[in-house]
Amino acid sequence: MELIVGLGNPEEKYKNTFHNLGFMAADKVAEELNVSFNKIKCKAMIAEARIGAEKVIIAKPLTYMNLSGESVRELMSFYKIPIENVAVISDDYDLYQGFIRVRSSGSAGTHNGLKNIVKETGSENFARIRIGFKPKVPSPIPLIDYVLSGIKAEDKEVFEKATSVAAKAAEEFAKGTPFDIIMQKYNGEVAL
Repeated sequence: MELIVGLGNPEEKYKNTFHNLGFMAADKVAEELNVSFNKIKCKAMIAEARIGAEKVIIAKPLTYMNLSGESVRELMSFYKIPIENVAVISDDYDLYQGFIRVRSSGSAGTHNGLKNIVKETGSENFARIRIGFKPKVPSPIPLIDYVLSGIKAEDKEVFEKATSVAAKAAEEFAKGTPFDIIMQKYNGEVAL
């Protein structure tokens, strides 16, 4: 069994913000697998899918970004999913907009949601699919406010593509595709 977690904030006012790119990608995974988020369990909206004989849980934590690890820990415990079978999709300001970076493990960097998952699970050994949103021209808005700002109309296309690519990488993970193949296939700039 695999767990795919898209990070974001649950309120409607955050729906179209950079910090919700993980939620957007999780929605695309669910759509591709023809399932919907119809349950609330372990502090998360849940969609349950099957890929072949394998069950896949897609989750969007309701804990708000900085406490995402609480939900991930509870989901892992409830479904008996080992950390190696967890993939987390998140936004990343360290990557320019339109870039995807896939890693099998590693540090949380500056991302508070990832930091909390590491803290709550006690491990860095979960896959990360990160969607860059750093603007090519520096923003005068402080980062703490920028992450919660809305995606501009002129940038929607690049983020539509980026979240679709991230969703495909998550599906490959759930299918058991070797991680080096996923990295080769999906790391880099999304073609525009």
